[in-house]
Amino acid sequence: MEIAGTGMTREAIFERLAEFRRNDIKWQEGRTYGYIFDPGKATLEVGKAAYNEFLSENGLDFTVFPSLLRLERELAAFGARHLRGDDQVVGNFTSGGTESIILAVKAARDCYREKRPDIAAPEMILPATAHAAFHKAAHYLDVKAVTVSVDPETFRADVEKVRGAINARTIMIVGSAPSYAHGVVDPIADLAALAKENDLWMHTDACMGGFLLPYFRRLGEPVPDFDFSVPGVDSISVDLHKYAYTPKGASLVLYRNKALRRHQIFACSGWIGYTIVNNAVQSSKSGGPMAAAWAVINYVGDEGYLEIARKKLAAVKKIAEGIGRIDGLRLLTRPDMCLISFISDEVNVFHIIDEMNQRGWYIQPSLSFDNSPAHIHLSVSASNVGWEDELLKNLAECVQIARTLPEGELTGLIKGSLEGVDLSAISDKEIMGMMAAAGIKDGSLPSRMADINGVLDAMPAQVREKILTAFVNDMFSQP
Repeated sequence: MEIAGTGMTREAIFERLAEFRRNDIKWQEGRTYGYIFDPGKATLEVGKAAYNEFLSENGLDFTVFPSLLRLERELAAFGARHLRGDDQVVGNFTSGGTESIILAVKAARDCYREKRPDIAAPEMILPATAHAAFHKAAHYLDVKAVTVSVDPETFRADVEKVRGAINARTIMIVGSAPSYAHGVVDPIADLAALAKENDLWMHTDACMGGFLLPYFRRLGEPVPDFDFSVPGVDSISVDLHKYAYTPKGASLVLYRNKALRRHQIFACSGWIGYTIVNNAVQSSKSGGPMAAAWAVINYVGDEGYLEIARKKLAAVKKIAEGIGRIDGLRLLTRPDMCLISFISDEVNVFHIIDEMNQRGWYIQPSLSFDNSPAHIHLSVSASNVGWEDELLKNLAECVQIARTLPEGELTGLIKGSLEGVDLSAISDKEIMGMMAAAGIKDGSLPSRMADINGVLDAMPAQVREKILTAFVNDMFSQP
Protein backbone atom coordinates (compact mmCIF):
# COMPACT_ATOMS: atom_id res chain seq x y z
CA MET A 1 0.00 0.00 0.00
CA GLU A 2 1.05 3.54 -0.80
CA ILE A 3 -0.98 6.44 0.55
CA ALA A 4 -3.14 8.00 -2.12
CA GLY A 5 -1.50 11.16 -3.43
CA THR A 6 -4.60 13.32 -3.87
CA GLY A 7 -6.96 11.34 -1.69
CA MET A 8 -9.52 8.74 -2.76
CA THR A 9 -13.21 9.50 -3.10
CA ARG A 10 -15.60 8.16 -0.48
CA GLU A 11 -17.13 5.86 -3.10
CA ALA A 12 -13.75 4.47 -4.15
CA ILE A 13 -12.74 3.83 -0.55
CA PHE A 14 -15.84 1.83 0.26
CA GLU A 15 -15.66 -0.09 -3.00
CA ARG A 16 -12.12 -1.10 -2.09
CA LEU A 17 -13.14 -2.09 1.44
CA ALA A 18 -16.00 -4.17 0.06
CA GLU A 19 -13.49 -5.96 -2.16
CA PHE A 20 -11.30 -6.67 0.87
CA ARG A 21 -14.28 -8.39 2.54
CA ARG A 22 -15.18 -10.52 -0.46
CA ASN A 23 -13.71 -13.75 0.97
CA ASP A 24 -14.71 -13.17 4.61
CA ILE A 25 -16.96 -15.71 6.26
CA LYS A 26 -20.65 -14.99 5.55
CA TRP A 27 -21.64 -14.77 9.22
CA GLN A 28 -24.88 -12.93 8.43
CA GLU A 29 -26.40 -16.15 7.08
CA GLY A 30 -26.72 -17.85 10.50
CA ARG A 31 -24.51 -20.82 9.60
CA THR A 32 -21.42 -19.77 11.56
CA TYR A 33 -20.85 -21.57 14.87
CA GLY A 34 -17.88 -19.63 16.20
CA TYR A 35 -16.27 -16.18 16.53
CA ILE A 36 -19.41 -14.20 15.64
CA PHE A 37 -22.30 -13.43 17.99
CA ASP A 38 -24.99 -11.92 15.80
CA PRO A 39 -27.91 -10.23 17.64
CA GLY A 40 -29.95 -9.52 14.55
CA LYS A 41 -30.21 -6.45 12.36
CA ALA A 42 -32.13 -4.10 14.69
CA THR A 43 -29.88 -4.69 17.71
CA LEU A 44 -26.77 -4.51 15.55
CA GLU A 45 -27.85 -1.12 14.19
CA VAL A 46 -28.39 0.26 17.71
CA GLY A 47 -24.93 -0.95 18.74
CA LYS A 48 -23.27 0.55 15.68
CA ALA A 49 -25.03 3.88 16.12
CA ALA A 50 -23.97 4.16 19.76
CA TYR A 51 -20.45 3.04 18.82
CA ASN A 52 -20.19 5.80 16.20
CA GLU A 53 -21.64 8.37 18.60
CA PHE A 54 -18.73 7.81 21.01
CA LEU A 55 -16.09 6.74 18.47
CA SER A 56 -13.87 9.79 19.01
CA GLU A 57 -14.16 10.06 22.80
CA ASN A 58 -10.92 8.91 24.42
CA GLY A 59 -10.92 6.76 27.55
CA LEU A 60 -7.33 7.75 28.33
CA ASP A 61 -8.50 10.48 30.70
CA PHE A 62 -11.86 9.84 32.33
CA THR A 63 -11.76 13.26 34.05
CA VAL A 64 -12.00 14.91 30.62
CA PHE A 65 -14.79 12.58 29.46
CA PRO A 66 -17.08 12.04 32.46
CA SER A 67 -19.58 10.41 30.09
CA LEU A 68 -17.18 7.47 29.71
CA LEU A 69 -16.65 7.28 33.47
CA ARG A 70 -20.42 7.08 33.95
CA LEU A 71 -20.82 4.42 31.26
CA GLU A 72 -18.05 2.30 32.76
CA ARG A 73 -19.38 2.58 36.31
CA GLU A 74 -22.90 1.66 35.20
CA LEU A 75 -21.71 -1.36 33.22
CA ALA A 76 -19.57 -2.56 36.12
CA ALA A 77 -22.47 -2.11 38.54
CA PHE A 78 -24.71 -4.10 36.22
CA GLY A 79 -22.08 -6.87 36.04
CA ALA A 80 -21.79 -6.98 39.83
CA ARG A 81 -25.56 -7.36 40.28
CA HIS A 82 -25.85 -9.88 37.45
CA LEU A 83 -23.20 -12.04 39.11
CA ARG A 84 -24.77 -11.76 42.58
CA GLY A 85 -22.20 -9.44 44.07
CA ASP A 86 -22.82 -7.03 46.93
CA ASP A 87 -22.24 -3.27 46.91
CA GLN A 88 -18.52 -3.81 47.59
CA VAL A 89 -17.94 -5.45 44.19
CA VAL A 90 -16.14 -3.22 41.69
CA GLY A 91 -15.00 -3.64 38.11
CA ASN A 92 -13.77 -2.15 34.88
CA PHE A 93 -14.58 -2.30 31.20
CA THR A 94 -11.98 -3.92 28.92
CA SER A 95 -11.48 -4.72 25.24
CA GLY A 96 -12.23 -8.43 25.66
CA GLY A 97 -11.75 -11.56 27.70
CA THR A 98 -8.01 -11.69 27.17
CA GLU A 99 -7.50 -8.20 28.59
CA SER A 100 -9.82 -9.00 31.51
CA ILE A 101 -7.85 -12.16 32.25
CA ILE A 102 -4.47 -10.44 31.98
CA LEU A 103 -5.67 -7.78 34.44
CA ALA A 104 -6.93 -10.36 36.93
CA VAL A 105 -3.61 -12.24 36.80
CA LYS A 106 -1.72 -8.95 37.21
CA ALA A 107 -3.85 -8.03 40.21
CA ALA A 108 -3.23 -11.42 41.81
CA ARG A 109 0.51 -11.25 41.12
CA ASP A 110 0.88 -7.75 42.55
CA CYS A 111 -1.33 -8.57 45.53
CA TYR A 112 0.96 -11.46 46.45
CA ARG A 113 4.06 -9.35 45.90
CA GLU A 114 2.78 -7.43 48.92
CA LYS A 115 1.40 -10.37 50.90
CA ARG A 116 4.16 -12.85 50.13
CA PRO A 117 7.32 -11.01 49.02
CA ASP A 118 9.24 -14.25 49.56
CA ILE A 119 7.63 -15.72 46.41
CA ALA A 120 10.13 -14.88 43.67
CA ALA A 121 8.58 -17.09 40.97
CA PRO A 122 4.77 -17.11 41.42
CA GLU A 123 2.59 -19.89 39.97
CA MET A 124 -1.08 -20.22 39.05
CA ILE A 125 -2.90 -23.52 38.69
CA LEU A 126 -4.91 -24.00 35.51
CA PRO A 127 -7.14 -26.94 34.62
CA ALA A 128 -6.18 -28.14 31.11
CA THR A 129 -9.44 -26.58 29.88
CA ALA A 130 -8.59 -23.05 31.10
CA HIS A 131 -8.53 -20.55 28.25
CA ALA A 132 -5.28 -19.90 26.39
CA ALA A 133 -5.47 -16.28 27.56
CA PHE A 134 -4.20 -17.44 30.95
CA HIS A 135 -1.11 -18.84 29.26
CA LYS A 136 -0.68 -15.51 27.48
CA ALA A 137 -1.01 -13.72 30.82
CA ALA A 138 1.55 -16.08 32.33
CA HIS A 139 3.93 -15.35 29.44
CA TYR A 140 3.51 -11.58 29.64
CA LEU A 141 3.56 -11.31 33.44
CA ASP A 142 6.22 -13.90 34.31
CA VAL A 143 3.83 -16.10 36.27
CA LYS A 144 4.29 -19.85 35.79
CA ALA A 145 1.22 -21.66 34.48
CA VAL A 146 0.86 -25.09 36.12
CA THR A 147 -1.58 -27.18 34.10
CA VAL A 148 -3.48 -30.11 35.63
CA SER A 149 -5.68 -32.69 33.92
CA VAL A 150 -9.45 -32.49 34.13
CA ASP A 151 -11.89 -35.32 34.76
CA PRO A 152 -11.78 -37.54 31.64
CA GLU A 153 -15.55 -38.14 31.67
CA THR A 154 -17.04 -34.77 32.57
CA PHE A 155 -14.06 -32.57 31.54
CA ARG A 156 -14.59 -30.50 34.67
CA ALA A 157 -11.66 -29.44 36.83
CA ASP A 158 -10.40 -32.18 39.12
CA VAL A 159 -10.23 -30.59 42.58
CA GLU A 160 -7.87 -33.20 44.00
CA LYS A 161 -5.43 -32.74 41.14
CA VAL A 162 -5.55 -28.99 41.77
CA ARG A 163 -4.92 -29.65 45.46
CA GLY A 164 -1.92 -31.79 44.59
CA ALA A 165 -0.41 -29.01 42.47
CA ILE A 166 -0.42 -26.41 45.26
CA ASN A 167 3.02 -25.53 46.60
CA ALA A 168 4.79 -22.68 48.38
CA ARG A 169 4.88 -20.61 45.16
CA THR A 170 1.20 -20.90 44.25
CA ILE A 171 -0.75 -17.63 44.31
CA MET A 172 -3.83 -18.32 42.19
CA ILE A 173 -6.38 -20.97 41.16
CA VAL A 174 -8.53 -20.64 38.04
CA GLY A 175 -11.87 -22.23 37.17
CA SER A 176 -14.11 -21.82 34.12
CA ALA A 177 -17.84 -21.12 33.86
CA PRO A 178 -17.96 -22.71 31.42
CA SER A 179 -14.80 -23.97 29.74
CA TYR A 180 -14.76 -23.06 26.07
CA ALA A 181 -13.97 -26.45 24.58
CA HIS A 182 -16.62 -28.54 26.33
CA GLY A 183 -19.12 -26.01 27.66
CA VAL A 184 -19.12 -27.34 31.24
CA VAL A 185 -18.87 -25.38 34.49
CA ASP A 186 -16.00 -26.30 36.78
CA PRO A 187 -16.74 -27.04 40.47
CA ILE A 188 -16.13 -23.39 41.39
CA ALA A 189 -17.38 -23.71 44.98
CA ASP A 190 -14.94 -26.53 45.70
CA LEU A 191 -12.05 -24.73 43.99
CA ALA A 192 -12.84 -21.53 45.89
CA ALA A 193 -12.96 -23.42 49.20
CA LEU A 194 -9.56 -24.89 48.37
CA ALA A 195 -8.26 -21.41 47.57
CA LYS A 196 -9.54 -20.03 50.90
CA GLU A 197 -8.05 -22.94 52.78
CA ASN A 198 -4.63 -22.14 51.31
CA ASP A 199 -4.95 -18.32 51.24
CA LEU A 200 -4.87 -18.19 47.42
CA TRP A 201 -6.55 -15.93 44.88
CA MET A 202 -9.54 -17.58 43.14
CA HIS A 203 -10.57 -16.40 39.69
CA THR A 204 -13.69 -17.51 37.82
CA ASP A 205 -13.32 -17.17 34.07
CA ALA A 206 -16.92 -16.55 33.04
CA CYS A 207 -16.06 -14.90 29.75
CA MET A 208 -18.29 -17.35 27.88
CA GLY A 209 -21.01 -17.90 30.44
CA GLY A 210 -21.11 -15.03 32.90
CA PHE A 211 -23.82 -13.17 31.03
CA LEU A 212 -25.91 -16.13 29.83
CA LEU A 213 -25.77 -18.66 32.68
CA PRO A 214 -27.88 -16.55 35.07
CA TYR A 215 -30.64 -16.61 32.45
CA PHE A 216 -30.32 -20.39 32.07
CA ARG A 217 -30.68 -20.65 35.85
CA ARG A 218 -33.88 -18.59 35.69
CA LEU A 219 -35.17 -21.00 33.03
CA GLY A 220 -34.77 -23.88 35.46
CA GLU A 221 -31.42 -25.27 34.36
CA PRO A 222 -29.24 -26.72 37.16
CA VAL A 223 -26.48 -24.12 36.80
CA PRO A 224 -23.75 -24.61 39.45
CA ASP A 225 -22.83 -21.59 41.54
CA PHE A 226 -19.81 -19.84 40.05
CA ASP A 227 -20.16 -16.13 40.86
CA PHE A 228 -19.75 -13.81 43.86
CA SER A 229 -22.33 -15.84 45.76
CA VAL A 230 -19.50 -18.35 46.23
CA PRO A 231 -17.26 -17.53 49.23
CA GLY A 232 -13.64 -17.29 48.15
CA VAL A 233 -14.19 -16.08 44.57
CA ASP A 234 -12.01 -12.96 44.32
CA SER A 235 -12.40 -11.96 40.67
CA ILE A 236 -14.50 -12.78 37.61
CA SER A 237 -14.03 -12.10 33.91
CA VAL A 238 -17.22 -11.83 31.84
CA ASP A 239 -17.52 -10.87 28.18
CA LEU A 240 -20.35 -8.72 26.89
CA HIS A 241 -19.48 -9.10 23.22
CA LYS A 242 -20.37 -12.79 23.32
CA TYR A 243 -23.81 -13.68 24.64
CA ALA A 244 -24.85 -10.13 25.51
CA TYR A 245 -24.41 -9.54 21.76
CA THR A 246 -22.70 -6.17 22.09
CA PRO A 247 -20.20 -5.06 19.42
CA LYS A 248 -16.58 -6.10 19.99
CA GLY A 249 -14.60 -5.47 22.09
CA ALA A 250 -16.51 -5.41 25.32
CA SER A 251 -15.73 -7.27 28.52
CA LEU A 252 -15.73 -6.71 32.28
CA VAL A 253 -13.27 -7.72 34.97
CA LEU A 254 -14.85 -7.66 38.42
CA TYR A 255 -13.36 -7.86 41.92
CA ARG A 256 -14.93 -8.62 45.27
CA ASN A 257 -13.73 -5.27 46.62
CA LYS A 258 -11.57 -2.23 45.88
CA ALA A 259 -8.68 -3.55 47.96
CA LEU A 260 -8.22 -6.37 45.43
CA ARG A 261 -8.87 -4.18 42.36
CA ARG A 262 -6.20 -1.69 43.49
CA HIS A 263 -3.52 -4.11 42.25
CA GLN A 264 -4.92 -3.92 38.71
CA ILE A 265 -4.30 -0.18 38.33
CA PHE A 266 -1.11 1.18 36.74
CA ALA A 267 0.15 4.68 37.51
CA CYS A 268 3.31 6.38 36.25
CA SER A 269 4.69 9.83 37.01
CA GLY A 270 8.33 8.90 36.45
CA TRP A 271 8.70 10.59 33.10
CA ILE A 272 8.58 14.12 31.68
CA GLY A 273 5.00 14.37 30.57
CA TYR A 274 1.44 14.08 31.82
CA THR A 275 0.81 11.74 34.74
CA ILE A 276 -0.57 8.43 33.55
CA VAL A 277 -3.02 6.28 35.48
CA ASN A 278 -4.69 3.37 33.69
CA ASN A 279 -7.47 1.20 35.04
CA ALA A 280 -6.88 -1.36 32.28
CA VAL A 281 -4.14 -2.38 29.83
CA GLN A 282 -4.92 0.18 27.14
CA SER A 283 -4.24 3.88 27.54
CA SER A 284 -5.90 5.68 24.62
CA LYS A 285 -9.08 3.84 23.66
CA SER A 286 -12.27 4.71 21.88
CA GLY A 287 -15.41 5.16 23.94
CA GLY A 288 -17.32 3.43 21.13
CA PRO A 289 -17.33 -0.16 22.44
CA MET A 290 -18.42 0.98 25.91
CA ALA A 291 -21.28 3.11 24.64
CA ALA A 292 -22.34 0.33 22.28
CA ALA A 293 -22.36 -2.21 25.11
CA TRP A 294 -24.47 0.05 27.32
CA ALA A 295 -26.86 0.75 24.43
CA VAL A 296 -27.35 -2.88 23.37
CA ILE A 297 -27.87 -4.19 26.90
CA ASN A 298 -30.52 -1.56 27.55
CA TYR A 299 -32.10 -1.98 24.11
CA VAL A 300 -32.55 -5.76 24.39
CA GLY A 301 -33.52 -5.59 28.08
CA ASP A 302 -33.84 -8.30 30.68
CA GLU A 303 -36.94 -9.94 29.21
CA GLY A 304 -35.42 -9.83 25.75
CA TYR A 305 -32.31 -11.66 26.92
CA LEU A 306 -34.41 -14.20 28.78
CA GLU A 307 -36.32 -14.97 25.58
CA ILE A 308 -33.07 -15.27 23.60
CA ALA A 309 -31.78 -17.66 26.26
CA ARG A 310 -34.99 -19.71 26.08
CA LYS A 311 -34.67 -20.16 22.31
CA LYS A 312 -30.96 -20.97 22.47
CA LEU A 313 -31.46 -23.50 25.23
CA ALA A 314 -34.04 -25.32 23.12
CA ALA A 315 -31.73 -25.21 20.08
CA VAL A 316 -28.77 -26.58 22.05
CA LYS A 317 -30.80 -29.47 23.42
CA LYS A 318 -32.11 -30.31 19.96
CA ILE A 319 -28.63 -30.24 18.41
CA ALA A 320 -27.10 -32.28 21.24
CA GLU A 321 -29.83 -34.91 21.03
CA GLY A 322 -29.59 -34.97 17.23
CA ILE A 323 -25.83 -35.54 17.28
CA GLY A 324 -26.41 -38.53 19.55
CA ARG A 325 -28.69 -40.06 16.91
CA ILE A 326 -26.18 -39.76 14.05
CA ASP A 327 -24.37 -43.04 13.45
CA GLY A 328 -20.68 -42.59 14.22
CA LEU A 329 -20.95 -39.45 16.37
CA ARG A 330 -21.13 -38.96 20.12
CA LEU A 331 -21.01 -36.04 22.54
CA LEU A 332 -17.84 -35.75 24.57
CA THR A 333 -19.93 -34.56 27.51
CA ARG A 334 -23.33 -33.03 28.18
CA PRO A 335 -22.82 -29.23 28.08
CA ASP A 336 -24.00 -26.81 30.75
CA MET A 337 -24.35 -24.02 28.22
CA CYS A 338 -24.50 -23.52 24.45
CA LEU A 339 -21.03 -24.86 23.63
CA ILE A 340 -21.13 -28.37 22.20
CA SER A 341 -18.20 -30.74 21.65
CA PHE A 342 -18.53 -34.06 19.84
CA ILE A 343 -16.29 -36.70 18.29
CA SER A 344 -16.31 -39.78 16.14
CA ASP A 345 -14.66 -43.04 17.08
CA GLU A 346 -15.04 -44.23 13.48
CA VAL A 347 -14.50 -41.28 11.14
CA ASN A 348 -11.82 -38.59 10.81
CA VAL A 349 -13.44 -35.51 12.38
CA PHE A 350 -11.29 -33.19 10.26
CA HIS A 351 -12.86 -34.64 7.10
CA ILE A 352 -16.32 -34.04 8.58
CA ILE A 353 -15.42 -30.41 9.24
CA ASP A 354 -14.10 -29.93 5.69
CA GLU A 355 -17.29 -31.38 4.24
CA MET A 356 -19.49 -29.17 6.41
CA ASN A 357 -17.48 -26.07 5.55
CA GLN A 358 -17.82 -26.92 1.85
CA ARG A 359 -21.59 -26.69 2.37
CA GLY A 360 -21.39 -23.17 3.77
CA TRP A 361 -21.24 -23.98 7.50
CA TYR A 362 -18.46 -22.84 9.78
CA ILE A 363 -17.66 -25.27 12.58
CA GLN A 364 -14.41 -25.41 14.52
CA PRO A 365 -11.80 -28.15 14.78
CA SER A 366 -10.28 -28.73 18.22
CA LEU A 367 -6.99 -30.60 18.38
CA SER A 368 -6.30 -33.25 20.98
CA PHE A 369 -4.68 -32.17 24.23
CA ASP A 370 -4.16 -33.91 27.55
CA ASN A 371 -7.12 -36.33 27.91
CA SER A 372 -9.41 -34.56 25.43
CA PRO A 373 -9.38 -36.09 21.91
CA ALA A 374 -9.58 -34.16 18.66
CA HIS A 375 -13.19 -33.09 18.27
CA ILE A 376 -15.70 -30.76 16.63
CA HIS A 377 -16.85 -27.63 18.44
CA LEU A 378 -20.04 -25.61 18.04
CA SER A 379 -20.72 -22.27 19.73
CA VAL A 380 -24.47 -21.82 19.34
CA SER A 381 -25.55 -18.18 18.96
CA ALA A 382 -28.91 -16.47 18.59
CA SER A 383 -28.48 -16.32 14.81
CA ASN A 384 -28.07 -20.11 14.69
CA VAL A 385 -31.53 -20.71 16.14
CA GLY A 386 -33.81 -22.19 13.49
CA TRP A 387 -31.04 -23.97 11.59
CA GLU A 388 -31.01 -27.10 13.76
CA ASP A 389 -32.73 -29.47 11.32
CA GLU A 390 -30.59 -28.48 8.34
CA LEU A 391 -27.41 -28.58 10.41
CA LEU A 392 -28.13 -32.10 11.64
CA LYS A 393 -29.20 -33.30 8.18
CA ASN A 394 -25.99 -32.00 6.58
CA LEU A 395 -23.91 -33.33 9.45
CA ALA A 396 -25.29 -36.85 8.97
CA GLU A 397 -24.56 -36.63 5.22
CA CYS A 398 -21.02 -35.39 5.82
CA VAL A 399 -20.25 -38.20 8.24
CA GLN A 400 -21.18 -40.72 5.56
CA ILE A 401 -19.02 -38.97 2.97
CA ALA A 402 -16.12 -38.70 5.41
CA ARG A 403 -16.24 -42.49 5.89
CA THR A 404 -15.22 -42.90 2.26
CA LEU A 405 -12.28 -40.48 2.37
CA PRO A 406 -8.78 -41.87 2.91
CA GLU A 407 -6.41 -40.73 5.59
CA GLY A 408 -4.27 -38.03 4.03
CA GLU A 409 -1.01 -38.95 2.37
CA LEU A 410 0.47 -35.73 3.68
CA THR A 411 -0.14 -36.73 7.29
CA GLY A 412 1.66 -40.03 6.79
CA LEU A 413 4.45 -38.42 4.79
CA ILE A 414 5.19 -35.74 7.36
CA LYS A 415 4.87 -38.13 10.28
CA GLY A 416 7.36 -40.41 8.57
CA SER A 417 9.78 -37.62 7.75
CA LEU A 418 9.79 -36.47 11.37
CA GLU A 419 10.65 -39.84 12.88
CA GLY A 420 13.83 -39.50 14.88
CA VAL A 421 13.87 -35.70 14.46
CA ASP A 422 14.28 -33.51 17.53
CA LEU A 423 11.08 -31.54 17.07
CA SER A 424 12.01 -29.05 19.78
CA ALA A 425 14.90 -27.90 17.59
CA ILE A 426 12.98 -27.69 14.30
CA SER A 427 13.88 -24.51 12.41
CA ASP A 428 11.61 -21.97 10.75
CA LYS A 429 13.10 -22.99 7.40
CA GLU A 430 12.07 -26.61 7.98
CA ILE A 431 8.64 -25.49 9.09
CA MET A 432 8.17 -23.38 5.97
CA GLY A 433 9.17 -26.39 3.87
CA MET A 434 6.53 -28.50 5.62
CA MET A 435 3.90 -25.82 5.05
CA ALA A 436 4.78 -25.57 1.36
CA ALA A 437 4.36 -29.35 1.06
CA ALA A 438 0.93 -28.96 2.65
CA GLY A 439 -0.08 -26.31 0.11
CA ILE A 440 0.38 -23.35 2.43
CA LYS A 441 2.19 -20.47 0.83
CA ASP A 442 1.97 -16.69 0.63
CA GLY A 443 -0.09 -16.68 3.82
CA SER A 444 -3.01 -18.56 2.25
CA LEU A 445 -4.60 -21.83 3.28
CA PRO A 446 -6.01 -24.63 1.11
CA SER A 447 -9.77 -25.08 0.96
CA ARG A 448 -9.54 -28.47 2.71
CA MET A 449 -7.71 -28.55 6.01
CA ALA A 450 -8.08 -32.18 7.14
CA ASP A 451 -4.48 -33.09 6.29
CA ILE A 452 -3.05 -30.02 7.96
CA ASN A 453 -5.15 -30.47 11.09
CA GLY A 454 -4.16 -34.14 11.13
CA VAL A 455 -0.48 -33.20 11.07
CA LEU A 456 -0.91 -30.59 13.79
CA ASP A 457 -2.89 -33.05 15.89
CA ALA A 458 0.01 -35.53 15.70
CA MET A 459 2.49 -32.95 17.00
CA PRO A 460 3.31 -32.15 20.61
CA ALA A 461 1.70 -28.87 21.73
CA GLN A 462 5.01 -26.99 21.86
CA VAL A 463 5.79 -27.95 18.26
CA ARG A 464 2.31 -26.89 17.16
CA GLU A 465 3.05 -23.51 18.71
CA LYS A 466 6.31 -23.18 16.79
CA ILE A 467 4.56 -24.07 13.53
CA LEU A 468 1.71 -21.63 14.13
CA THR A 469 4.13 -18.86 15.11
CA ALA A 470 6.11 -19.36 11.89
CA PHE A 471 2.91 -19.37 9.84
CA VAL A 472 1.54 -16.16 11.37
CA ASN A 473 4.93 -14.49 11.11
CA ASP A 474 4.87 -15.28 7.39
CA MET A 475 1.19 -14.38 6.96
CA PHE A 476 1.75 -10.82 8.16
CA SER A 477 4.69 -10.15 5.86
CA GLN A 478 4.30 -7.51 3.16
CA PRO A 479 1.81 -8.51 0.45
